Amino acid sequence: MQVKSFLDAVESERVVSAIRAAEARSSGEIRVHVTSRTLDDVEKAAAAQFEALGMTNTRERNGVLIYIAPSSQKLAVLGDRSIHARCGTDFWRAVVSAMSDDFRAGRFTDGIVKGVAATGEVLAAHFPRSTDRPDVNELPDQVSED
Repeated sequence: MQVKSFLDAVESERVVSAIRAAEARSSGEIRVHVTSRTLDDVEKAAAAQFEALGMTNTRERNGVLIYIAPSSQKLAVLGDRSIHARCGTDFWRAVVSAMSDDFRAGRFTDGIVKGVAATGEVLAAHFPRSTDRPDVNELPDQVSED
């Protein structure tokens, strides 16, 4: 699938709302990025994009990237070191699997929202929003693309 067709099918406002709802419960940051590149190694490309988006610059190192490559029909979910240490590779793979079920059925927005919600649950459990200091939105909430 071409990236334009994919993005046309995604309800960006619904995705951004899901990101904001998830982030409202934690100090974590979630980004969704869609690439137009055709990839063999989606994990490697996602790791490079994670760095390029500045996701390692969050105060608590608890950023999460949902990386989607429609033309390759692949996706990856990566967490920075603090959140990854708490939930591990198996959790990220489970999120990808749940999203993939919706993607195969053409429910792209549902899949992304499901991934964001699952990520938000883990972030809220391990990095609940502090009541003694204001939370700063460290990364943009919109769906980015290259």
